[in-house]
Amino acid sequence: MKIKRVGILSATAVALLLLSGAAQADGPGGHDGHGGSRGLCSNATLRGPYAFTGHGEIIGLIGPNNKVFPYASTSILDDVALVTFDGTGGFTRTDFGMIGGLPKGGLTTFNPNQNGTYTVNSDCTGTMKIVYTAGGAVPAGVETDLNMVVAADGTLVESVVYRAVTVSGASGDGSVTCPQFCEQAVQESFEGKKIVVYGFR
Repeated sequence: MKIKRVGILSATAVALLLLSGAAQADGPGGHDGHGGSRGLCSNATLRGPYAFTGHGEIIGLIGPNNKVFPYASTSILDDVALVTFDGTGGFTRTDFGMIGGLPKGGLTTFNPNQNGTYTVNSDCTGTMKIVYTAGGAVPAGVETDLNMVVAADGTLVESVVYRAVTVSGASGDGSVTCPQFCEQAVQESFEGKKIVVYGFR
């Protein structure tokens, strides 16, 4: 009986040592702790449909020397969007937005003419690039780039716009116009939540 108990304890100790080694190997930099391939997140972390909400302000155009040249008035932006990630770095997007109290592009329906690319790093940070294509409320060529953080279980995305490209407009004083300077100064954030159907992700 005593021998049996010692055998069980020895087996348990060996299992704990193996688990401890595996935990150390899968360190913060990846599987081996040195930037290996098994971090917390990857492009595959985002797969399927996500409901996004956005809020912020469109301030003006970015002109020479990275200086902001305000529009005649700041516009408040509110947006809802359905983003469907493919798990490999691409997505499609449809959205409806209000800018300055009016529907974006004058349309009261959703605009499905968008797609983009994304990258999720092993530490769950990443980027998204939204590109508008022809036929929607927003002219083709408009682009929004975001930095994001993904919850490790892939159900939540928090993001902030760091670059917004427009195709027309002028600053309030007329000194900066697009297409010469076509980057907008914006202050916008978006939050996306995984759509769960019948309790399945």
